[in-house]
Amino acid sequence: MSGGHLEMRRMEALSNTVFGVAMTLLAYQAPREKFASADPQWREIWHLYGAFLSTLLLSFIVAGMFWYSHQRRLAYATHAGRAEVLLNLFFLLSIILLPVTCGLYGNNYDSPNVTTLYSFNLLLIALFNTVLWAIAVARKNDWVMLATPAFSLVLFCAALVACLIDPHSPKYIWPIAFLSPFISAYVERRHRPKFDGEAP
Repeated sequence: MSGGHLEMRRMEALSNTVFGVAMTLLAYQAPREKFASADPQWREIWHLYGAFLSTLLLSFIVAGMFWYSHQRRLAYATHAGRAEVLLNLFFLLSIILLPVTCGLYGNNYDSPNVTTLYSFNLLLIALFNTVLWAIAVARKNDWVMLATPAFSLVLFCAALVACLIDPHSPKYIWPIAFLSPFISAYVERRHRPKFDGEAP
């Protein structure tokens, strides 16, 4: 730490551990019920595990997407003040919560309250990610780099609002977040001279 600023490579080591553990724990929330028959058919297997596997895939990709954004931001802003370090810790806490809400939603996908909780967790991750990016780009007056995290934030905010209207609708909105890497690549290509190859 120098002049009240922390080198973000130290935060990188912690964040890699947190993301790795959280993404592994996603699989440990699988349903524990036994099959009714000794030789379950594909329909029975899908009925018991289908919703969970879909949620697991969604959560893993979302976690990977935010891990990628987080790593690019740490490379973009190599030092951070105490407030940023604290925000980074809250960001990582929202990642730690993902296996819990993923398990709840995967096992209770028909529950409006559980769907809202899972949707809120995704929004919380996007919110912390966007705030951290905003702090990083503000120093360089490089606001175009906020496009990708802002896109994710607006999307997950829309999903939460849609959830309050129809609990089954967010599952059609969440996958749109997978466009983020393409938006990131486009911004990087257009903004390369100023950003030197880094994008969220």
